[in-house]
Amino acid sequence: MKIGFYAGSFDPFTNGHLHVVTQSAKLFDRLIIGIGVHPKKKRQFDKELMQKAIEQVLTRNNLENVTIISYENLSVDVATEYHSTFLVRGIRNGIDYEHEENMASINEKISGLDTIYIRAGKLDNISSSMVMELLRNNKDVSNYLPEEVLALVKK
Repeated sequence: MKIGFYAGSFDPFTNGHLHVVTQSAKLFDRLIIGIGVHPKKKRQFDKELMQKAIEQVLTRNNLENVTIISYENLSVDVATEYHSTFLVRGIRNGIDYEHEENMASINEKISGLDTIYIRAGKLDNISSSMVMELLRNNKDVSNYLPEEVLALVKK
């Protein structure tokens, strides 16, 4: 069974993340979205509420082979624990690629897991930090977030 592990903070989960999930779900028998929680970083949105919103997005998009977990330790350790066969990463541009390739090299050395990249394509301008900056400045982010996540961030 081919199992992909897609890790991120997803704070918030964007349409760019959804694109990566949708494409990855076609490649794997099972895809696990791992909401990584760094104990020293403050989240903008509660991880349980974000997880519920993402689950609603998955249901609406009929992504039945995708599940979500949250964790606090190394992504590669969790991916190994869930018997993942690949790590999945989304990339928007060359800067992302360079950063991700460094991480992939380290991850492969410590876990044996290879990383595959899903290009953001036309969604290459979307990032969680960009969405947060727009929200802080009272700008419309409806084009960047799935409707279920948009409802969460507007609360």
